[in-house]
Amino acid sequence: MLALTACLATIPAVAVAASTGGATAPTGSSGSTGGTGHTGTTGTTGPTGKTGPTGKPTPKPRPVPTPKPKPVQLPISVMTHLRSVMGKALQPLGGHSSAYAIDLDTGQVLYDYDATVARNPASVEKLYTLTTALAKFGPNATLQTTVYAEGHFESGGLFVGNLYLRGGGDPTFGDLAFDKHNYGTGTTVTALARLIQQTGIRKVKGSIIGDESYFDSRRGGPATNYAVDSNLVGQLSALAFNRGEQGSTGSPAAYAAFQLAGALRHDGVVVTGRSKAGLTDLFTAKKLVAINSPPMSTLVRLTAVPSDDFFAEMLLKALGARFGAGGTTADGAAVVTSYLAGLHLRPTIVDGSGLSRGDRTSPLDVVTLLRDLSPGGTPSLESIGVELAGSLPIVSETGTLEFRMHHTAASGHCDAKTGTLSDVSDLAGWCNSTYAFAFLMDDVNVWDAENAQDALTVALAKLSVPTG
Repeated sequence: MLALTACLATIPAVAVAASTGGATAPTGSSGSTGGTGHTGTTGTTGPTGKTGPTGKPTPKPRPVPTPKPKPVQLPISVMTHLRSVMGKALQPLGGHSSAYAIDLDTGQVLYDYDATVARNPASVEKLYTLTTALAKFGPNATLQTTVYAEGHFESGGLFVGNLYLRGGGDPTFGDLAFDKHNYGTGTTVTALARLIQQTGIRKVKGSIIGDESYFDSRRGGPATNYAVDSNLVGQLSALAFNRGEQGSTGSPAAYAAFQLAGALRHDGVVVTGRSKAGLTDLFTAKKLVAINSPPMSTLVRLTAVPSDDFFAEMLLKALGARFGAGGTTADGAAVVTSYLAGLHLRPTIVDGSGLSRGDRTSPLDVVTLLRDLSPGGTPSLESIGVELAGSLPIVSETGTLEFRMHHTAASGHCDAKTGTLSDVSDLAGWCNSTYAFAFLMDDVNVWDAENAQDALTVALAKLSVPTG
């Protein structure tokens, strides 16, 4: 969860799988990388020598590239020790936990315990939401907040009519101080007001009307039957100002309109009418100005690092509005489900954040996605994987992993997404860009589960530590 100061039984003996047992390694169009890897570069050529009989420079011999050593599977002794450590870490949690880890270079299954069992992903769900957002929108895409004008201009900068503030689902829209404190970036009402002034408007003889119709008007997600959810630390709206504040206006849309009117008045623009919520007639109103959100890559980072549930649900609705049947949670979930089905993954997607108990996925599905996003996985997904990996918390350094696994082999070397509900704790990601893992734990004491996850992750990270 994101804290905003401004708002606000013993398992059976663990059946460690040999490479021929348990879940099979992820399959799909990309397969495992294996192979010899990339060849070395030839370097730059020096000055050419004398010309030959034809007048062309005599080519210099090209150096023979040194082949990269072919990845080899871990020896049996190492695997035996790894699986012993992992089995002991899981044993105290009871029989409702699953774990899966693979070597991305060789495809070797490093550990498999009930990897095909679907469990509650909690905020690991965000890996699905954010991957789909990056893939469908693109990392440079933005969400637009637009001002439309319905009326006419008169001399002296007088506009007779109403201005319509139409939201496009930007989760950062707010005031300057709020955005700076909570995000370090964002779309501010001050910047939008100044864009309006650049059109020459000095007086609005009418009202500012907030339009949130790009999304539905449900303020929460399935976890609260779509009512306001305190876990979101905000209210969902296509026109959410400061995470959907509504003050005494009755709706986030009306409040956002009120804030824009106030910003205009602060800079000397007269607004005579009362701010309120309403609908823009897109056939008759004319686009006056628009302001873009930070790029999708930034929105993904702002979602993943602190595990921001509000941002995740806003992005899910934006996916539904842009690529699905509408700006609803269900429509957004359908877009994510369809995209993942194209990758041969079949999790149950109910929301974008993982707050719902209806979300289900297996460690095998999660690791398959991570593998496909990795270099050597699915070529079309590699750039998305780079963006996603760069957006995740880093062990011992950032976000929800800042205070975990300090002074261990995992510190600074593993990027992962946490997931936590009252009796659920999960962790999934990459270590040293070589190992992909997913640990999903239901019906557990969260603290005990995190200790187990830390032991599992450190064990993976140690595989890359030189022993000589």
